[in-house]
Amino acid sequence: MIDKDFTTLFHVLSSEQQIIQRTDQKAFTLLSILGVFMVFFIVHFLKVHLDWFKFIMVIIYFVTALLAIINIVLVIVPRIRNDESDGNGNKYNPTFFGGISQFKSPTEYANYLSEISEDKEKVYALFANQVFALGKINAYKNKALKRSIIFFVLAIVSELLIIMSMAWARALPYLFPAG
Repeated sequence: MIDKDFTTLFHVLSSEQQIIQRTDQKAFTLLSILGVFMVFFIVHFLKVHLDWFKFIMVIIYFVTALLAIINIVLVIVPRIRNDESDGNGNKYNPTFFGGISQFKSPTEYANYLSEISEDKEKVYALFANQVFALGKINAYKNKALKRSIIFFVLAIVSELLIIMSMAWARALPYLFPAG
């Protein structure tokens, strides 16, 4: 029978896993949109007659697009510190694939789970550690996602400023004829 403490823990665990899925989905969507804008820009890049303003905007565009891509990759594949022990004498966390892969055989994994499951406190600590680890992953991923959104917006704004300056330069002779 699962008691109230475990029910709360499993609810938080489920919530953290859903946040990870949504963050990954946002990152993949942002990467796709950035890719479309980059293809559009690169195809039309050779048509841009560079002056100093457009040159600076192109540099800003490529730098911010690159930084957005780097941060999106950090969302998709976060760099997380790997702790050997959870502080309770448990060497592996059998609820994560990283911990599961440390076992040499399915029998060794089953024996470890059996040993842990005999003590309610150890099981609770095991799942609490998993929730804590997922929370840390979510915090890291959300921070990288926020940075990638900022760089994405800066890249798109610089691209729009280039397009606007090209349109203005083209329309200027018609708006203010020289003669």
